[in-house]
Amino acid sequence: MTSLPVIIGHEGFVHPASYLRRPRGQSQPMAPARPESAVERDQRIGLQRIRDFLKVRTSYDVLPLSFRLIIFDTGLLVKTSLNILIQNGIVSAPLWDSKTSTFAGLLTTSDYINLIQYYWQNPEAVSRIDQFKLNSLRDIEKAIGVAPLETISIHPLRPLYEACRRMLESRSRRIPLIDIDDETKRAMIVSVITQYRILKFVAVNVQETQLLRKPLKILNLGTYKNLETAKMETPVFEVIHQLVNCNISSVPILNSDGIVTNVFEAVDVITLIKGGTYDELNLNVGEALQKRSDDFPGIYTCSIDDRLDTIFDTVRKSRVHRFVVIDGDNRLVGVLTLGDILEYILLEGEGDDFKAE
Repeated sequence: MTSLPVIIGHEGFVHPASYLRRPRGQSQPMAPARPESAVERDQRIGLQRIRDFLKVRTSYDVLPLSFRLIIFDTGLLVKTSLNILIQNGIVSAPLWDSKTSTFAGLLTTSDYINLIQYYWQNPEAVSRIDQFKLNSLRDIEKAIGVAPLETISIHPLRPLYEACRRMLESRSRRIPLIDIDDETKRAMIVSVITQYRILKFVAVNVQETQLLRKPLKILNLGTYKNLETAKMETPVFEVIHQLVNCNISSVPILNSDGIVTNVFEAVDVITLIKGGTYDELNLNVGEALQKRSDDFPGIYTCSIDDRLDTIFDTVRKSRVHRFVVIDGDNRLVGVLTLGDILEYILLEGEGDDFKAE
């Protein structure tokens, strides 16, 4: 959002007050309001139904009947934590400080990428990297000048709408649920919910998502300018710098004709450093993507003509984390993230004052 510069004392500048002084006896008719179309009405109703749903359901409601939670003590070696993540097929875990019996933040793939950045900037430290513990990550973040560990959380019985707002304000893709033990009055980590799980919860339970029939090109939903891209020949280290510097979780891979052939994701970095070795970071993107597991879900694409209701259908049916927006020739147009969708359904039409709360 841009604002016009305020020019003080500029010759010829018309002050706003002058518009308020109408000549006597002269009225200024108001332009008639444009009637709301059926599509606009349905879009407004659909968004309101989603927001009403998020306000009456709690964060705890999103959790499945059975789930597994892995928590890392901050005294654990970084190398050990990485191996546990890979063995269990997860990409994040809440941290617990056993010395103070407190929640200590959320470990994500970004923290491992920060460690790689530190290694790249301080090659002499590679001999000590296996001895780094999770409680040393803050020092590493300070050394390379990046954002600290995510520490936001919410009580599991608070409205899901509030959890979504906190995630948007902190630009987080997930949020831990923290309860308080009645007897000890100490914090308890209940679980972690993600943008994907929230949007799927909405897609499954709110029938009015089918009313969201406006296409992406009308909503201007997603990112379509200054896109970061790479090629199969691009060194992995270069792509890691793009992820860190632009605070993004993926980089589309294009061929020489600008056609999308794949996407390099932040989680792909984890596969390259499993076992605590960093030699494979010297590979190029094409070589690195060959090391993906066989159960990789693939890349999800859409066009600017796709409607939001079809996007929600895909989220309901598939485990998707982003959409690469392409044209009819498979050339890159933009990127639509789950964060973009979450921000739209929460804030669209609410006004700047509400968005700033």
